[in-house]
Amino acid sequence: MNKKRSNNKKRGKERKVKSGNELRPTNGEFLCTISLTKKGEGFGMAEGLKKDIFIASDKLGGAFHGDTAWVKIENEKYFEGRVTRIETRAKEQFVGTIHEEKNSLWITPKDLKAPTAGIMIVGENTFRAKEDDVVLVKITNWSNGKEETKGEIIRVIGKVGENDTEMEAISEEHGFRTSHENVVTTEAKNLNETGIRESDISGRRDFRDITTFTIDPEDAKDFDDAISIRPVGDKFEIGIHIADVSHYLKPGSALDKEARKRATSVYLVDRVIPMLPEILSNNLCSLLPNQDRLTFSAVFTIDNNGHVTDEWFGKTVIHSDKRFTYEDVQKVIEGEGNKYEKEIHTLDKIAKKMRATRFAKGSIYLDSAEIKFKLDEKGKPISIYKKEQKDANKLVEEYMLLANKKVAEKIFKRGEDGGKIFIYRNHELPNSDKISDLKEVLVNFGYKPRGAGTGLTGQEINAVIDAFEGKSERSLIMWIILRSMAKAVYSTDNIGHFGLAYDSYTHFTSPIRRYPDVMVHRLLESHLSGKMVIEDKKEYEKLCNHCSDMERRAMNAERESIKFKQVEYVMDKIGQIFTGIITSVTDWGMYVEAEEILCEGMVALRDIKEDYFAPDSKGMKLVGQKTKKEYRIGDRIKIELISANLRRRSIDFRLVPNTIPN
Repeated sequence: MNKKRSNNKKRGKERKVKSGNELRPTNGEFLCTISLTKKGEGFGMAEGLKKDIFIASDKLGGAFHGDTAWVKIENEKYFEGRVTRIETRAKEQFVGTIHEEKNSLWITPKDLKAPTAGIMIVGENTFRAKEDDVVLVKITNWSNGKEETKGEIIRVIGKVGENDTEMEAISEEHGFRTSHENVVTTEAKNLNETGIRESDISGRRDFRDITTFTIDPEDAKDFDDAISIRPVGDKFEIGIHIADVSHYLKPGSALDKEARKRATSVYLVDRVIPMLPEILSNNLCSLLPNQDRLTFSAVFTIDNNGHVTDEWFGKTVIHSDKRFTYEDVQKVIEGEGNKYEKEIHTLDKIAKKMRATRFAKGSIYLDSAEIKFKLDEKGKPISIYKKEQKDANKLVEEYMLLANKKVAEKIFKRGEDGGKIFIYRNHELPNSDKISDLKEVLVNFGYKPRGAGTGLTGQEINAVIDAFEGKSERSLIMWIILRSMAKAVYSTDNIGHFGLAYDSYTHFTSPIRRYPDVMVHRLLESHLSGKMVIEDKKEYEKLCNHCSDMERRAMNAERESIKFKQVEYVMDKIGQIFTGIITSVTDWGMYVEAEEILCEGMVALRDIKEDYFAPDSKGMKLVGQKTKKEYRIGDRIKIELISANLRRRSIDFRLVPNTIPN
């Protein structure tokens, strides 16, 4: 067996497939999603396959990452195959950097999983693109394995390396335009000029005389939600008021089509790519202070112990008294005086009661710190830090969770929903294999999980998190737990939310930045008014899948922008020594996070000279073949920064000689 095939065999993902559920070939071929590695090799993946099909780079037949293609297995022993034909393309536009070659213009794609040979520029209009310009290109001719992939320039984004260029490139590469079509902005401007009329307010419940405020990040401009509070006997009426975006987004309008296509706003390190034009997201729809705004509200009567005794849902009008930042509210919680201190303290007290009840029922504590950057005037990172969630953040979160949960419950009552179409936010139980891996990692950290078998309850996961409170390993443990979880998705079928321990859950509270919330508002309004929902459930399910996909793309764009800034930050730190914690191991090395600079990078196996190391069968540690020395996930090691590559978004370390893992 040659070494290449041995490695391929390891990298092909094994799956447990129940008898009778095996995927059977069609005319000897399997319809697969193609996944490419950064080396240009591929894997064909499909539900029901016992293992991913390895596809050598010269047998991809012009398939790109994410494409759907037919794959024929040519070597059963090593599960190797070739692409016979492309079914559908994952995308038709790529971002890349211009270079000249043989009197022609080419781009080197930013996407490392795009064709390594590059894309040849054709067409008459090159927009005067020059060497080192970053451009957006639409494919006109796909490679068939013999000829080049060709494309036309759509627009020039900017010069490679400039902050605005790189951030826009990340957004475009993940499928999010950084500007809106003219017809969309024209519709938005017309709505903004019209403003709020008396006819818009008529029939709404009026909250304008009730104490109401917003609490958001300091740099926020799109205020989705506001909270009102007033005493009602020995209880409190607490309103969660959400921007009534569906009032302005009419089905079939250019605005609605654009919002549906985008499905979400994208939050990069230094900017927001909004789902809606800013004249709406930051103005007419935003719940700005001292201005009347149209809202869709969930209003609850709640006692001092956080128990909801009454609820109401409907269209409202509010007038926010104050725009608070999280920092403002945190100071009030910690004792600073304020005109609204009584209301804030009451909201905080009730939120903490509700939070404690939620955790007691199995909701998982997954509040992880965010990586943040301090940037100079050119967008270069000066420092990196972690921003922890404090009580002010948790206060807002608790009321948003309450509104989302209660809206879902309003529609879905087990066995009593009457077939009503609705949008749910589902979170499946964790995969048993991933939970087994998680337990092994925890044992490496000296913690023995309480749960038996291959499952863990929410309470047991919380016990793990509590055990690492105040310890430096806590953030890694939180990340590993998150990695073991399924991804939450949207669906018209309710299966509950494992992470929150809710029987039903939805997204109602952020329609300025999430299209599923717009759909929820429309459906809730129809159900409350007794109107029939005439749309096909299958169409809503397609929209749910689209929104889940766009959410993943947005998250990947956000992560890529963070990684870009991390690489940029360490460029002048080559040769420095850091303490690192091993976060994962692979066939080609181990990923290590340098604690002092909060950046993760790779220690390649080829750079470990003391022995030949290989991962164990479960990928939990690297083991020296001669010395039997081990490097386990969670071990601390001394590392030297040896390189940083902005194009590849990669950071490379090497072990400091005589490092002893601990």
